Amino acid sequence: MNQNNNKKNRNNRNDNWRGIATLISWALLLTIVVSWAGTYLSGTADKSAVEIPYSEFVQIAKAGEITKVSKDASTGLLMITAKDDYTYTDQDGKQYSSKDHQFYTNPISADDPSLMALLEEYVPDFDKPYTPPLNPLLTFLISYILPFALIMLMFSLVTRIMAKKGGMGGIGGIGTVGKANAKVYMEKSTGVTFRDVAGQDEAKESLTEIIDFLHNPQKYTEIGAKLPKGALLVGPPGTGKTLLAKAVAGEANVPFFSISGSDFVEMFVGVGASRVRDLFKEASKVAPCIVFIDEIDTIGKSRDNRMGGNDEREQTLNQLLAEMDGFDPTKGVILLAATNRPEVLDQALLRPGRFDRRIIIDRPNLAGRLATLQVHTRNIRLAEDVNLKKVALATAGSVGADLANLVNEAALRAVRLGRKAVNQSDLLAAFELVIAGTEKKGSVLTEFEKKLVAYHEVGHAMVAYKQKNTEPVQKITIVPHTQGALGYTLLMPDEDKTELRTKDELLGKITVSMGGRAAEEVVMNTMTNGASQDIQDATNVARNMVAMFGMSDEFGMMALASRRNQYLEGGYGMDCAQDTAATLDKAVREILDECYKKAVEILKENRDDMDKVVAYLLEKETITGGEMVAILEGRDPNLVEDEYASTRPEEIEAPAKKVHMISQKIESPVEGLPASEDTGSEAADESSGSSAPQDAEQTQPSSENDTQA
Repeated sequence: MNQNNNKKNRNNRNDNWRGIATLISWALLLTIVVSWAGTYLSGTADKSAVEIPYSEFVQIAKAGEITKVSKDASTGLLMITAKDDYTYTDQDGKQYSSKDHQFYTNPISADDPSLMALLEEYVPDFDKPYTPPLNPLLTFLISYILPFALIMLMFSLVTRIMAKKGGMGGIGGIGTVGKANAKVYMEKSTGVTFRDVAGQDEAKESLTEIIDFLHNPQKYTEIGAKLPKGALLVGPPGTGKTLLAKAVAGEANVPFFSISGSDFVEMFVGVGASRVRDLFKEASKVAPCIVFIDEIDTIGKSRDNRMGGNDEREQTLNQLLAEMDGFDPTKGVILLAATNRPEVLDQALLRPGRFDRRIIIDRPNLAGRLATLQVHTRNIRLAEDVNLKKVALATAGSVGADLANLVNEAALRAVRLGRKAVNQSDLLAAFELVIAGTEKKGSVLTEFEKKLVAYHEVGHAMVAYKQKNTEPVQKITIVPHTQGALGYTLLMPDEDKTELRTKDELLGKITVSMGGRAAEEVVMNTMTNGASQDIQDATNVARNMVAMFGMSDEFGMMALASRRNQYLEGGYGMDCAQDTAATLDKAVREILDECYKKAVEILKENRDDMDKVVAYLLEKETITGGEMVAILEGRDPNLVEDEYASTRPEEIEAPAKKVHMISQKIESPVEGLPASEDTGSEAADESSGSSAPQDAEQTQPSSENDTQA
């Protein structure tokens, strides 16, 4: 061990000396360049001085060979500048050219009248003072030593600043290329606890045990339990993985190392591995602590080399695996990592003993969205009419980042309109701003276009209203918006629903999407490109039903595709032959045709009601679902008070209300085994939970962003 430490110390000293040598070399090179450039720009170097006799001076002055004479006040010498073609030859026959030398002479008397007359007559410039040349030592100091010192000082300041602000991705100073400068957040710096994280109760429960282990390790070690080495946070973007990791450090009151996976990757092979070593070395010094690596898929991709190898990334991953194996369970160093692409991670990284737990940070349900909105509105001044539950219902499928953005947009809208508090209309308008953009106030539609868009949107609304397995209509508008929609129909659920969808609900969703195109053909006898997004959405749902959900008569319960990038909504890849894929397209076409025929049938049967709603919509341009229901029921739409009232007809029961739980005891089918003592409802819960399909469609906020410009 001592030999290893001595070896490491020698290596560190060698690295420091190399850094100093590199710094000095660069400083010397820059000094020489600066000095040479200064000499070049200032002309030629100082010329050496040569003494000539006074008589020679008089002769060349009368011959007109002198251009300038200056007098040295301290010595009384006359400094002579001759023409470029003048050459002086001394008594030994040695020649001195005026191009390379400056001449001087010692006059008989500085006040000699004949000298002054000679200068006035033959020398054009003789009254400027003469500056004697500097001492050679002083010249060397100014030309070389001073620039060298200034350059060294500049390098030192720059490297210190970069070492403080650069982090692992910065320069960090010459000689510290592989040094890990991870930002360490202490509990006071993060200021984040579980109180600031809402909608992720299951994830917090899993992480609470890690926090308790850090606080009371002896409680677990007494029974023989070991501290988990790592936990992988997996979920879609914006669900709060980084925030949750900071909250763990805040709750545990331990140091928090926060690093991005891209900080390990460099163009030099071995630098990333060196940074991994330095990171865990620093973490072990302040243990117990938490190390958080965000976007770990940057360095943790599978090493199968199918897409070409990357030596630097593989070296970094190998070093990370080695460091996680070398963890001392008693020190309390826990590694948290976050990713939204777990399928690309190397299997060696995911095995128990490295990442012992995988914690799913999924999209929050209704209760989670409500709690998240309450967290983000703690510092927002709200009006008395604010009902956060309605906002939570409207934002089905949204993540924490979406809700935070929604609350902020609502606050900005309230300030823009001159209000002192955020009201319910601000929150709902902010939600519509996110899904459809702002209104295009400068857009002008012709009467035909307005009528066409109105029938298109009311077609969606009427199909949704007349079906059992659809979400109720909340708003219809024909005002153009910035995200390409000339109008949209907003659907909101009356109750929170999971990602589980029945076949009837999926078919109802496709039929609603077809309502716009069906209205164009039934009423206007034409087709427009405004239904392009509707057709795309309907085709995706139908293809999922056939390829992944086993809801077609042609293929039955056969998986023809597998999902790719589950948490990034990257679609799926086909796992079937080309002939089968062609047959799949035919099955998708049959579903779309069936739903389209149903939409056309609904609109033909309710043509009169649709005309009434369209007439009111053309007058108001924006109406609510409550106003639409009032028109269909023969009531005055102007008397509707609740803008976002439910539009579900009374005779149509909500799908979730048809589910009934039994309360009978379930006998064991195997003889000799005791009957379950649990209540029938609990057994039914377990049964339904175990048999529920897992591959349900992930839905987005219910809205029809259609009628593309």
